[in-house]
Amino acid sequence: MGHGRLQLDPERLVLASPGTAVTLNGIAQGYVTDRVVDLLRAEGITNSLVSIDEIRAIGPTPSGAPWSVGLEDPRAPGRVLDHIGLVDRAVGTSGGYGTQFDPAGRFNHIFNPADGTTSWRYLSVSVVAPDAMTADALSTAFSLMPLGRTEPVVAALGLQVYFMRPDGSRVIQGQG
Repeated sequence: MGHGRLQLDPERLVLASPGTAVTLNGIAQGYVTDRVVDLLRAEGITNSLVSIDEIRAIGPTPSGAPWSVGLEDPRAPGRVLDHIGLVDRAVGTSGGYGTQFDPAGRFNHIFNPADGTTSWRYLSVSVVAPDAMTADALSTAFSLMPLGRTEPVVAALGLQVYFMRPDGSRVIQGQG
C-alpha cells in the first residue's frame, strides 16, 4: 500500500500493480492556473479571476472590490456555504466528497501516502495562499493532518484555511 507501489526514475513512472492509477490533481490544477495568470499578466491584464478548478485573482474587480469567491458546502455540492474576498490571492479546496471509489462513500481520492488509507478527517479544506499551486498542494496535504500540525505552516506562510469537520462544524486558521 501507499507510495511504495510507484517506481520513479528520471525517464518514467511505473505502477507496480495492475489496477493502480495516479493523478497529479493534488498540484497540477494549481500549477496550470498559475501559468495562465502569468500569461495574462504578461499581456497587461490587471483585473481578472482565473478558475481552472483552483481559483486565482489578478488584482481586484474592475470596480476595485475584492473578487467574491464561494466556498462550496461539501454536504450539498453546488450550494455555497460562505464567500471569501480575493485580491492577488488564490484559493484551492480539497475534499473526499469530490471523487469516491465505492457506493457507500467510504473511500475517496485523497490517499495518505504513509498507509494507503483515505482521508475523512475533514469534509473539506480550503486554503487561501499567494498562488494557486500552493493553495492546491496544501489543501490536499492539510486534509490528512490534525489541526495542531497545520497551525505552524499556516502561520509561517501567512495563509488562511477553512476546515469543515465531519460533524459540519468549521474551523478557520490564519489571517483574515
